[in-house]
Amino acid sequence: MSRTDLIADCFTIIRNAIMTKKDSVDVPASNTIKSIMDILKKESYVDNFKLIEDKKQGLVRIYLKYIAGKSAIRNIKRISRPGLRLYVRHKKVPVVLRGKGLAIISTSGGIMTDKDAREKGLGGEVIGYIW
Repeated sequence: MSRTDLIADCFTIIRNAIMTKKDSVDVPASNTIKSIMDILKKESYVDNFKLIEDKKQGLVRIYLKYIAGKSAIRNIKRISRPGLRLYVRHKKVPVVLRGKGLAIISTSGGIMTDKDAREKGLGGEVIGYIW
């Protein structure tokens, strides 16, 4: 079976793992997923992640972060999808939960957070929201 939206699959796998209180979860690897995991690690939503090589496309093992029994990721939501892309200009970059959340944006300068995109004056495709 081919997958059309790896990012949505990754977000769903993470959501399901959080609901069952798993420590780690494996998702299919891609360069976009690796960039998103770099951002989540830097913003301390996940403890760590590592790449696992296999004979196919590889896996990313994500170590989820829990604070006092509750997940650091309260919600993770895919915004732009293959059927409906959402693009924003640099002046209209979204703010998630009045700055407490995080928007991940794919810009011409790479995948970055909403704060970084505002600082650099870049717009692009809104990948998802995390809080």
